[in-house]
Amino acid sequence: MPQPVLVECVPNFSEGRRPAVVDAICTALASVAGVKLLDRTSDASHNRSVVTLAGNGDDLVEAILRGARVAREQIDLREHTGEHPRMGATDVVPFVPISGVTMERCVELARACGRRLGEELQIPVFLYEQAATRPERRNLATVRKGQFEKLRELIGSDPARDPDFGPRAIHPTAGATAVGARKFLIAWNVNLETTDLELARGIAQAIREKDGGFPAVKAMGFFLDDLQCAQVSMNLVDFETTAILTVFEEIERRARAAGVEVRETELIGLAPAAALPGDVPARIRLRDWKPERCIVERVAGVA
Repeated sequence: MPQPVLVECVPNFSEGRRPAVVDAICTALASVAGVKLLDRTSDASHNRSVVTLAGNGDDLVEAILRGARVAREQIDLREHTGEHPRMGATDVVPFVPISGVTMERCVELARACGRRLGEELQIPVFLYEQAATRPERRNLATVRKGQFEKLRELIGSDPARDPDFGPRAIHPTAGATAVGARKFLIAWNVNLETTDLELARGIAQAIREKDGGFPAVKAMGFFLDDLQCAQVSMNLVDFETTAILTVFEEIERRARAAGVEVRETELIGLAPAAALPGDVPARIRLRDWKPERCIVERVAGVA
């Protein structure tokens, strides 16, 4: 029996403080037949919301257009502040193969979505990861470098920052959007029992791949006003290469060497069950953990 065609899409929106706005975006996303909203997570300090959707492909593209249209109307990047880097109201839109679908198909979906965002909403779109048209744009951090404020100056004046789709000028309020195709990514944060931002930044630098740390780990250090603590914020882009417990133990070791304990960790969105086997959620002090946070549990009904 063939596997059902199932694609995950995880749009990130630059709004985490106004629930009514996030509600409106999610309502638009879920208004397309065949699209299932699996999860939504908002963070006030990051001022960001991450929404997890599943569908068979083309329906997800339509859902993103509807959600991005609401985000364009409701979010003004000129007034937006938050810890997380951002360049757009709809900041990033990755398509992820789950079952019965190839990465190549997700690349097609990403490019179709990017074209529509550019043409219909007049938002400049940059393709990243597997969908990238230029090698230097595979890394999302490179695409988003300078954030909204700097890109406002560069798009249209620097040919190296020309978008793949849409106008050669940033949208005045909605900014620009990165659309891509990638493997499953785990967004995971570790909150420390300290307000020492430099400690969090030092740990982040030590564990991330680009500075000689663990392969497939991206990390930054932040200070969270709402929780009054420092945070190591991470994307684990391949949990089979570097396990989440391995990363936790290294963060805990470095924090304790500075006389600091780990308060808790938090999962943003969903994760594969294989990434959190047995007692790992308890060992990494994962807040609000339940089996339903595993992607396989959520998509079963959709499939």
